[in-house]
Amino acid sequence: MKRWNALTPFTRGAVMMLGAILVFSMMDATAKYLTDRHHAMQVVWARYTFQLIFVFMIAAPRLGPLLRTRFPILQIGRSAFLFLATICFFSSLPHLKLVTVMAIFEVAPLMICLFAYLFLGERVGWRRWIGVLIGLFGALIIIRPGSEVFEPAALLPVLAATFFAAYAVSTRYLGRAEHPWTSFLYTALIGTIGASLCVPFFWTTPSWQDALMMSALGAGAGFGHLMLIRSLLLADASALALFTYSSLIYGATWGFLIFSEVPDVFTVSGSVVIVSAGVFVWYRENRANRASMVSSKPVTHSTPATAAKTAQLATRSGTGSD
Repeated sequence: MKRWNALTPFTRGAVMMLGAILVFSMMDATAKYLTDRHHAMQVVWARYTFQLIFVFMIAAPRLGPLLRTRFPILQIGRSAFLFLATICFFSSLPHLKLVTVMAIFEVAPLMICLFAYLFLGERVGWRRWIGVLIGLFGALIIIRPGSEVFEPAALLPVLAATFFAAYAVSTRYLGRAEHPWTSFLYTALIGTIGASLCVPFFWTTPSWQDALMMSALGAGAGFGHLMLIRSLLLADASALALFTYSSLIYGATWGFLIFSEVPDVFTVSGSVVIVSAGVFVWYRENRANRASMVSSKPVTHSTPATAAKTAQLATRSGTGSD
């Protein structure tokens, strides 16, 4: 724990973001399997319902206080953004390859940077824009022009990316004033209510194996989004945006292991570009954070308690603006 706390906020946020994306990629592979057997809305319902059960099991003793929010409309809107993103993403899975869906979805980082700049006032420096654009170029290498990419279903991941960007930025905004578990709870609650209103029109009785996978989908969603919320409290949304490109690598892996999709030279090349861009942004942000922490240290006489408090505040608030 001491080693973890010694890391810069950006590094901790990046690690949590990468972990969240790994969990989400496993969910996507599971959802692709399930949407071949059940309607996408039923899979969406399972994802949110079992996530809500997961939340209730963990937060039951504090459920009352956590439901209280100063921003009910914004919490509902933020949760609705993710709900719509999930519907669009899952609906595209029966029609496109897993890695193709994930690649098209990678317009999300650019949208997150744009929304964070417009609505959060986050500084998006030219180096960060270059890193995101390089990552997008890597995604374009993977989704090279082809008939599948230009199918109407390819618009669904684009819509999913737009809604997800709105969700990520609104989560970052609420994180400044709301307890993360409050946002976590509303995400599951609003999604479950919305999906429950729609699922009766698409219901098919699942086998016990499918039911087990559906429950795992919800538990994974709960764990993954908890990490996502925590990551967005530690670092700027625009700085973490590029790390969502790692989903392409995860998607190619699951596509090969589960759906026998062999990554070609374009997928491998694009993944190398994406990883390189991620390392570049991490290096720039990490250096900026360390410089900020060093400059915040007191140079005049101070008590040990004052120095410790200053360092703690620097660690909590230090995020790069490159």
